[in-house]
Amino acid sequence: MTSLRADRVVRRLGDKVVVDDVTLSLRPGETVGLLGPNGSGKSTLLRLLAGTLAPSAGVVSLDGRPLPDLGRRATARRIATVEQHAHTQTELTVRDVVALGRIPHRRAWTPPTAADAAAVTEALRRTGLTDRAGQSWHTLSGGERQRAQIARALAQRPRELLLDEPTNHLDIQHQLDLLELVASLPVTTVIALHDLNLAAMYCDRLLVLRDGRAITEGTPTEVLAPALIEQVYGVPTEVTHAPGHPVIHFLRPAARDESPPERSVTSDAPTAH
Repeated sequence: MTSLRADRVVRRLGDKVVVDDVTLSLRPGETVGLLGPNGSGKSTLLRLLAGTLAPSAGVVSLDGRPLPDLGRRATARRIATVEQHAHTQTELTVRDVVALGRIPHRRAWTPPTAADAAAVTEALRRTGLTDRAGQSWHTLSGGERQRAQIARALAQRPRELLLDEPTNHLDIQHQLDLLELVASLPVTTVIALHDLNLAAMYCDRLLVLRDGRAITEGTPTEVLAPALIEQVYGVPTEVTHAPGHPVIHFLRPAARDESPPERSVTSDAPTAH
């Protein structure tokens, strides 16, 4: 059974093909990691899956129905997104930001319900922001802002969750806490990551992109081989195995064996005349 599916999607930007003939089928409840260097098409693919960008070719469907047929409101009730950078000029508290996740579930101009308030309170608790609820969003650190955006997505009560580099700006403890939280949620998750070891620890499947095209797809053990990592990232590695997942060890590039240039020798002896 497939919940969200991209079928041979293409996205062009002028003459450039940003996503090129990518197919991805998501099974309910799994966590899929998108890997690839900067500019490989991860963020664009996430926006196509969310329906915020329309494919130039191909189709994205939810439970077998194309997203345009569902409409934006119905799609927003099912799919929550967290992008890399969130900005607002409006003075909002953290609770206000998290409450934005309830908008798809409310009729226009109606006050929040008890269910809305409960969803916001639970999202704040799960992301460790309860004590920041009344604080201005603008006073938060970068990591706290990211956690607030995660809380907004959780308040939406989605069945599909799309996250674009959610661990940016977070220290190691909060990276692990966040991914533990995401992995524990009863939702289908697609998460773009740069950290290959975090992807290996927390993702059920990986899709590797380069220059907009899908290079390979499979479990972390199947995908994260030294040859593939060097092909995609240009970095030599060794891969060992911890219980349940591979561990990537990055190697320092070999030092170039360059001999120092020859020095010309000039005699200081006086020249005979």
